[in-house]
Amino acid sequence: MDNAILDAIEGFVATPWVYVALFAVAKLDGFFPVVPSETLVVTLGVFAAADGHPNLFLIIIVAALGAFAGDHISYLIGRKSGSRIYARLKPGSRTHRAYDRVGTMLEQRGGLMLIIARYIPGGRTAATLITGATRYPLRSFARYDAVAALSWAAYSAGIGFVGGSAFERNPLRGVALGLGLALLITVIHEGVRILRQRRAAARAAAGE
Repeated sequence: MDNAILDAIEGFVATPWVYVALFAVAKLDGFFPVVPSETLVVTLGVFAAADGHPNLFLIIIVAALGAFAGDHISYLIGRKSGSRIYARLKPGSRTHRAYDRVGTMLEQRGGLMLIIARYIPGGRTAATLITGATRYPLRSFARYDAVAALSWAAYSAGIGFVGGSAFERNPLRGVALGLGLALLITVIHEGVRILRQRRAAARAAAGE
């Protein structure tokens, strides 16, 4: 059964259609976050290392272009109806907290927030919607978002490539390793961020 699944996947990733699918998924994930674009990019990175197909460079470029396009759609949605979307969120929910956190980051760090938020669970769409809702300049948005999309694509594909290199004879295990590494890095990142926030809050309280 595993061999049949693997053969089917390998057959698909060796065709140009894989890049069409990758662009579409990365684009949708920009404004419809239930689409798991990271999973696809990591998986393709694994097969790039194990079989040489698809091409790692093209994975990064196509994923970045798709993410860039999807982020701009999210920005435009935020520009037209971002305030209404925020008003419908349930107070205290994970999404509501993500929007609040990203809004604070936008005030403190400006466009750099777009790059940082791409690596925060739930933060990517919140970041692009908020920048649109606050009418952040489109030219500046595009400049920072290009860096965010390209760095994200390289990071995700690179994680997959590491997993594929470790399990060249068993790409499915490479996929599991690649996704595990991505999850571990995300958990560490969030843990460090939360720890810094708590320390900053403690110092602020001590200074009162």
